[in-house]
Amino acid sequence: MKITDMTLCGLSSALADKTVSSVEATEACLEAIERKKYLGNFITVCAQSALDCARRADEKRARGEAISPLCGVPLAVKDNIVTADIRTTCASRMLSDFVPPYDAAVVERLKAAGAVILGKTNMDEYAMGSTDETSAFGAVKNASDPARVPGGSSGGSANCVAARQAFGALGSDTGGSIRQPAAYCGVVGLKPTYSAVSRYGLIAHASSLDQIGTLTRDCDDALMFLNAIAGADSRDGTSTGGLRLPDALPSEVRGVTVGIADEFFGTDQLDPRVLSVFESAVKALSCDRVKVKRIKLPTFPVSLAVYYAVSTAEASSNLARFDGVRYGRRGSGRAVDDMMISTRTENFGDEVKRRIMTGGLVLTHGVGGETYYARAAKIRTVITREIEAALCDVDYIISPSTPYLAPLIGEQSDPEKTYVSDMYTVPANLSGLPALGVPCGAADGLPVGMQIIGKRFSEAGMLALGKEVERRCAEYEPRDHAAGTR
Repeated sequence: MKITDMTLCGLSSALADKTVSSVEATEACLEAIERKKYLGNFITVCAQSALDCARRADEKRARGEAISPLCGVPLAVKDNIVTADIRTTCASRMLSDFVPPYDAAVVERLKAAGAVILGKTNMDEYAMGSTDETSAFGAVKNASDPARVPGGSSGGSANCVAARQAFGALGSDTGGSIRQPAAYCGVVGLKPTYSAVSRYGLIAHASSLDQIGTLTRDCDDALMFLNAIAGADSRDGTSTGGLRLPDALPSEVRGVTVGIADEFFGTDQLDPRVLSVFESAVKALSCDRVKVKRIKLPTFPVSLAVYYAVSTAEASSNLARFDGVRYGRRGSGRAVDDMMISTRTENFGDEVKRRIMTGGLVLTHGVGGETYYARAAKIRTVITREIEAALCDVDYIISPSTPYLAPLIGEQSDPEKTYVSDMYTVPANLSGLPALGVPCGAADGLPVGMQIIGKRFSEAGMLALGKEVERRCAEYEPRDHAAGTR
């Protein structure tokens, strides 16, 4: 087996047994990054610092020092998570030269664990997008089919794991930005409970929705990765230490009931091919240990509209700081106002501008004396209570991760059609609940994902159920176009 074909857990074991060195694993990843650079997964590659870190990890093992399971494991970081002395761009011209002076909390924890940081992954600009085509550094191409998108906004992170360029990657999820690209790329994407992982050092998109999570090859890998980054952080006022995780997932699940909402299928946006794969996966999952129950989520059809009202309003506020004075590449102009207008006009892409303007409208206009944002916040509470009530009757809620297969690059020029790709994923962000995307089969050679939503801090059980899906459903392996093999 090639080193890069190992899972994260498999490499961790091989490093512990000293059958593989961290330097060998890092060199293999760097070779894959170079060989498949046409995919556009990375904005910044840290080859020398990664090799230096790998050598230190090997030296620690040689001395017999007590170390973390992630010590020496090559990982990637989404480019909206700040890294000391490594540029962090948010895939935007606005921050194209920004080199942070500090590490995000999750990066601190990875470094403390001895993980090797390979570089920063490409993404939709400021995490605003669902295709990874809005990056100022060029579109990302899906490893399964380079003519297609990898999803977004964590497309580079998901795709580099699928392309065997890293053993895992950090992403961020505001409305599906981990789970949607995980589905398009055929990998496992985990959005933890809101507050389970510190957001300190994450450049904000929508602060009440954003959550850092992981992209990995399977659920065992996700557990090991999450164990390293979860926990309370005093620098993030929303973070808590409420998540408790085991060292390993159980070999099987028992007595689990999953719910499927009737409302998930009352739309013509759902591709029949995705539905067919999902139904086959549900059939494969149904057994004496896993029961399937139909449920009702009446507000599901409006959740997408609520999400875009909330997220654009918060994004508009968060991005106000990028004005050429406080942050961002400065534009021209003799007067301050002219300079700010120039800065934002020249350095923000079309999708970011669209959401800033929409957010301004949502915050200032409305009906009946109430802004659209205030109305959306109220409906958000209803959506949250409805999902939590459903989770009193079932252990988990499952759905397709996305309504359709990975689109062709350039195919989704209409923003409204692009936004629909988040229809299944946004409820978990609105409610702050954990959600997992796991491959459950393929259609026309392209991966299809299943989403699992659980109660707060139920990540361990959710991953155990995800592992059951991996066992019972056809596992999808993306095609390696550079090598011409699967």
